[in-house]
Amino acid sequence: MIVLTVILVLLQYRLWFSHAGLPSVLHLNRSVAVQTEENAKLAERNQVLTAEVQDLKSGLDAIEERARSELGMIKENETFFQIIEKKETP
Repeated sequence: MIVLTVILVLLQYRLWFSHAGLPSVLHLNRSVAVQTEENAKLAERNQVLTAEVQDLKSGLDAIEERARSELGMIKENETFFQIIEKKETP
């Protein structure tokens, strides 16, 4: 009976306090939760990028908007006005 009790105590010690026991499992569970959250954020970003790519492939409006905002292009017979704000001096 004493031998069984000692074995039980040793096994419980290994479960609760050893490097490969419960603390390791809890650490892995936290790591999985963090990685799952990061994967969800990346999946959402991928969906946005996929929608943007589809829009650029199918619609001319998105291409026109990009040309105007990023390249400074204007349409034919259109006048471009650039407003420069005056810097305030301290």
